[in-house]
Amino acid sequence: MSSVRVLVATAVPVERDAVARAFAGDGPFAADVIAAGVGPALAAASTATALTTAALHGTPYHLVVSAGIAGGFQPEAPVGSLVIADEITAADLGAETPDGFVPVTELGFGTVTHRPPETLVRDLAAATGARPGAVLTVSTVTGTAERAAALRARHPRALAEAMEGFGVAEAAAAHGLPVLEIRAVSNPVGPRDRTAWRIGDALTALTEAFGKLAPVLESWNQHDQ
Repeated sequence: MSSVRVLVATAVPVERDAVARAFAGDGPFAADVIAAGVGPALAAASTATALTTAALHGTPYHLVVSAGIAGGFQPEAPVGSLVIADEITAADLGAETPDGFVPVTELGFGTVTHRPPETLVRDLAAATGARPGAVLTVSTVTGTAERAAALRARHPRALAEAMEGFGVAEAAAAHGLPVLEIRAVSNPVGPRDRTAWRIGDALTALTEAFGKLAPVLESWNQHDQ
């Protein structure tokens, strides 16, 4: 069986290091972890560069993962829990109109959602205890109860919001690769209350989650590659 090569893209170095700690030993897949930057544009550019570089060197990746901490919509995604995206959606890519927000797809352009492989999402959720659902990508982090409610009204399956997943997914799609998004919840989505943030706990949960990926990816490689 050939090895599965995985590119994991986080936003910042502390997230990158939390993921990398899970890959200290040998395993059935090779993982490279990069801090791709904050926000969908920089995440897309950095991920696309890494994918292109690997392909040009004859060592292409088989799977791309967006990972890190995130805000969780309460009560479905409590602080400290894990979320795995069964859809990665750009929540604020579109236009404000007198009738409300209109996604860019309804304006006749592009896409706003990428869907990870169903089997892989299901098996990883079972292995890690992560809850599957929609993870929203936003360019402006939610800081009010009103915006949190508006996002949930438009995306009732949303469990978490972060800033990079859609950008990473766009880069993966450009290379014809499957994508995942795995997030550990560090804070509630809504009014910003830094005393309620649990970044250390979320980073620990992220390390533990990636430590459980190996057998799932080994199985996925056998039936999907």
